[in-house]
Amino acid sequence: MNILISLKSRILSEGLYGLLQKESSGDQIFMAEGVIDDMGCKPDLILVDSHNINQNISARRPETKVLLIDTGLGQEEVINLLLLYKLDGVLSTEADGFMLKKAMNMVHEGQIWIDNNNLKALLYKAGTISKSGKIASISKREQQILDLIHKGFKNREIAANLYLSEQTIKAHISRIFRKFNVASRAQLFSLLMNPPPS
Repeated sequence: MNILISLKSRILSEGLYGLLQKESSGDQIFMAEGVIDDMGCKPDLILVDSHNINQNISARRPETKVLLIDTGLGQEEVINLLLLYKLDGVLSTEADGFMLKKAMNMVHEGQIWIDNNNLKALLYKAGTISKSGKIASISKREQQILDLIHKGFKNREIAANLYLSEQTIKAHISRIFRKFNVASRAQLFSLLMNPPPS
């Protein structure tokens, strides 16, 4: 398996690299300095943190799995990233080497890896997204638009960024609102940012 480590913290990256090299069973391990395309490697699995998620999600191949390394995010941030980027799993930095290897293998095999606390929060949040309790399916384009909305882009800025008309962006945003059962960006932000009750 080709594993790419892309964390903002150089210390965490090097520590993780050393741990994986020590326990490697033929895996190729790379550390990212920038965007994946610049590296020339084709990772099967990317270990990424919230700081580097944007550049690595957009550059990955469709079959590449992504495991988020939770470096102290709030529960609502983890859930929002899982939903927004359709990640394959999340692992806390408190996990030991055995759990890391197990999570990586499960994700590589097509399973999803989420600890119990985040899973309960995800199920709760997913239930609030639609009246039927199902997660609204988000297309790749809608995911791109959600990311730009999250960054504060206006409709015309989103249109320019994605080379689409402003009318097309409005149509996509209307569909996103219907999928999340909201009527405004403020309600969408509130839904995505408010943590579930304990």
